[in-house]
Amino acid sequence: MKLKLIGHDERYTVEQSLMNLLPGELPVYEEILPEDDTWGVISMTGDEQCRVEAELCLKGKAAKAVMTQPLSGSDYAKEGQRRHILARAFYKAACELTGQQPPWGMLTGVRPDKLVTRALAEGKTAQEARALLERDYFVTPERAALALETGSMALTAARKLEQKDIAIYIGIPFCPTRCAYCSFVSHSVERSFSLVPPYVDSLIAEIRAGGEMVRRQGLRVRAFYMGGGTPTTLTAQQMDRVLTAFEESFDLADCEEITVEAGRPDTITEDKMAVLKVHGVTRVSVNPQTMEDHVLKAIGRRHSAGDIDAAMELVGKFGFPHVNMDLIAGLPEDTPEGFARSLERCLAFGTDNVTVHTLALKKGSRILTEGLSIPGAEEVAAMLEMADPALRKAGHLPYYLYRQKYMSGSFENIGWCKPGSECWYNIYIMSELCSILSFGAGGSTKMVGPDGEIQRSFNPKYPKEYTERPEKWQANQAQFAAFYKE
Repeated sequence: MKLKLIGHDERYTVEQSLMNLLPGELPVYEEILPEDDTWGVISMTGDEQCRVEAELCLKGKAAKAVMTQPLSGSDYAKEGQRRHILARAFYKAACELTGQQPPWGMLTGVRPDKLVTRALAEGKTAQEARALLERDYFVTPERAALALETGSMALTAARKLEQKDIAIYIGIPFCPTRCAYCSFVSHSVERSFSLVPPYVDSLIAEIRAGGEMVRRQGLRVRAFYMGGGTPTTLTAQQMDRVLTAFEESFDLADCEEITVEAGRPDTITEDKMAVLKVHGVTRVSVNPQTMEDHVLKAIGRRHSAGDIDAAMELVGKFGFPHVNMDLIAGLPEDTPEGFARSLERCLAFGTDNVTVHTLALKKGSRILTEGLSIPGAEEVAAMLEMADPALRKAGHLPYYLYRQKYMSGSFENIGWCKPGSECWYNIYIMSELCSILSFGAGGSTKMVGPDGEIQRSFNPKYPKEYTERPEKWQANQAQFAAFYKE
């Protein structure tokens, strides 16, 4: 879509709105010619009384919306108000153009419930926080109610934390095979087996150095999460070495949970589960994504639903306090009926955590590169609408949520659990409540200050680069230490 901005240069706000409301239309800043049939002109005027006019044209059909609002407060506050008015005007025009209202209204960010958490922390009632989403951001009543539940849980989590509390993440960027929907920086072990031993050695060195840095800064570890990739791609001995390094490097007296993604059932073995049990792991994630064999085949999994049954039986044998299972709504070849069967089978295991993801169409995934057939937005909506009452009936409540770019139907990912079995790490990272110190290739360390200030540092993406450039993670740890000294 050709775009013309008049009286402002708020490209980010315009482009985020475009991606949210008119997916598939890419921003192009070129002269709009008389013969063009797809374009947008967004103008802004006024220093004290802001007026935004958004006129959009899509394949010859045009719509226009005008918003006017007085500005108040500091220059910084006024800047935010202008962006909000612009986004509202764009939203109104786009909805008139398409005849559709996205479930999350004009919200474009990853964490739509942060507005609720902030409102509740400021003393607003639950009704006022929910009304804020519906009135000011055009969120549907159903999604506003959902955000109230997860936003309230985030406030509970925030009140548990102190200024020097942190969480730890360790990344294992290897998988047995690459799934069709995946765009994560992860390597198939069958193609890169030789990378694993040096990677583990480098990871342990980084963990031990990080533990020493954390002790010097007087920080307290509250949660631990090992993800990937698929951590259980490592051998039992390799996992034992990594978890031993973690235990020996950090004071875990106040660490409430230790989560390890077992992920793929074809990597779950008795010796690996025994290692996790010995190291006090409190939550194991088994992530089938679907229990339909033909869908597993379509996404490139080399296991069957029967293998998932066997894996869950093995995990249950070790008596981990909590078990999570992941499902994805909208996978290739799936249907609402198939998704319902998958959820029913997951709940039959008695697991106390279920995460329902919505398929995100990520660049570089085989779904896009190979043009795989996926369910439409209406079918995805049916899957999610069925999941909500089924999970609640089984005693689960939503406790965290987040959104991603290019999600089917512009929906969300929701973590469900039985009360008392929350994974606090998920809330901490999604609501940006405390610093996350990350280890391993592709690790993204997030430093959260008491005033909400956030800084980030990133490890090298690829395992080979990570093992050959220890100076990068060393610099990141120095930045982390400096952040807390300040």
